[in-house]
Amino acid sequence: MRWFSGSKGGLVLAVFIAALVLASLDVKADFTFGTPSNLGAAVNSSVADVAPSAAADGLSLYFASERTGGYGGGDDIWVARRETTDDEWGLPINIGSIINSSACEMSPCISADGLSLFFADGIWEVTLPQRPGGYGNADLWVAMRSSQQDEWRAPVNLGSSINSPYYDGEPAISADGLELYFSSDRPGGQGSLDLYVATRETKQADWGPPVNLGATINSSDSDGDPTISTSGLQLFFASSRPGGSGHFDLWMITRPTTSGVWSCPVNLGPTANGPGPDWGPDISADGRMLYLCCSNSSHPGGIGSWDLWQVPITPIVDFNTDGIVDLGDFAKLAQRWGQNEVSVDVAPPIGNGIVDIQDVAVLAEHWLEGAGPFAHWKLDETEGATACDSVGDYDATVHGDAVWQPADGQTAGALEFDGIDDYVSTEFVLDPADTAFSVFLWMKGGAAGQVILSQIGAANWLMADAEGKLMTELKDTGRFGRPLFSQTVVTDGQWHRLGLTWNGSNRVLYVDGVAVAQDTQRKLGGSTGGLYIGAGKDREPGSLWSGLIDDVRVYDRAVTP
Repeated sequence: MRWFSGSKGGLVLAVFIAALVLASLDVKADFTFGTPSNLGAAVNSSVADVAPSAAADGLSLYFASERTGGYGGGDDIWVARRETTDDEWGLPINIGSIINSSACEMSPCISADGLSLFFADGIWEVTLPQRPGGYGNADLWVAMRSSQQDEWRAPVNLGSSINSPYYDGEPAISADGLELYFSSDRPGGQGSLDLYVATRETKQADWGPPVNLGATINSSDSDGDPTISTSGLQLFFASSRPGGSGHFDLWMITRPTTSGVWSCPVNLGPTANGPGPDWGPDISADGRMLYLCCSNSSHPGGIGSWDLWQVPITPIVDFNTDGIVDLGDFAKLAQRWGQNEVSVDVAPPIGNGIVDIQDVAVLAEHWLEGAGPFAHWKLDETEGATACDSVGDYDATVHGDAVWQPADGQTAGALEFDGIDDYVSTEFVLDPADTAFSVFLWMKGGAAGQVILSQIGAANWLMADAEGKLMTELKDTGRFGRPLFSQTVVTDGQWHRLGLTWNGSNRVLYVDGVAVAQDTQRKLGGSTGGLYIGAGKDREPGSLWSGLIDDVRVYDRAVTP
């Protein structure tokens, strides 16, 4: 956005117009999470601070806390404020006795216009005093005000059309105010706690009966605490289902339009999710920040038993994964102008359902920015025993009598291995148990059982199985861990670009840009070993590669080719 002024704005506009005439490839836009940060001692206390809900302007943060200074009954609702979105949050204040009472007030959700505050009067599987006039173990309520300068009016129970004799909590209101998502353990669900949605025609109309989101989204475990994006196209929630890294993890579902069908849930991965429980996701209105609450066993450095944290969200706008944001990426965006195309919908970082000037602005923010691999061995050398890392500090050592082939690579030169004693070794690059990642490379030749890329002493990442088909042995260390096999032969003497991606819950194998095998794993086995290019993890006989390898790239995120 900051480049749409002066000469740089002219440059971006000129590039955009030029891009209209260029061709495009279908790839998927993506985003990455930054480092989680604790909101600090000004906001968090020595007790549990949970369930954040940020106002649309980003200047108020509502949450629940059992800290001293409340009105009793367990948790009260508090609010922290700041002058600008660049400022630190100020000291929280209790929102007062009109809303808080001697009962429990929990899980606040502020509406987009700031005039309605939805909340629950209970915590799932915890017995606390409830507000009078309820229907079950916990109910949903709403407090309203005429303007953001006015006082809140007394909360109103949402009634028997929403609330049941069971637990109903953790509300999330859509930006248009017409969808209300919440959690309930009422009968008829898929598990112990399920996600539901109620709808209404207008803000003045009554809510319709809640509908369970179904077996595609809800699991036989606990699924709760939803938050919906401003566009209404992404829903984040917490779940204890398998495939996570902790007791509760954060997951996301998407839909192409607000009337479309929700996708299968995807785990947000090890950056957002720690080894302990993570709960209470809240996506900021601009899509650039994910707020959450987590136990002190999930993200170290907390202040109380549960703290409020934030995780920045950054779009990946290097659509063609060539390592730089430039004209090629503008071309792909321009070819989808005005369409609901997820491959280039990056505004806000999680997408808003249409490719428009907002996406151009986001792309411009990252213009000429490197978004490529953090390790890249081009294998374009002509002599010597060093394979240089062109982007990082992971220069590799060539062993045996591997032959540099300056003119025979897929991208310039390549390295030829004899299958006897040739291989390349690196120092430690990454631990698969700690991060999402991807590896892509070109190869030609090889034979059944030979390994193209492995982690020393740990696992074979990319290899040919007994029939020459691509597979990986990088897997979960638990009883559900298993190799991933494809049905695609790669030892046919042709050049192929192979890839392996891991997003924290899903493994995907690629051949020539096509996903040829994928599955879900709870985690991957960890290792601090370096990499072998052209050899198995233990350099065992028969594992060394006989053929050409070129352009090996390692990314610290899941990349779609």
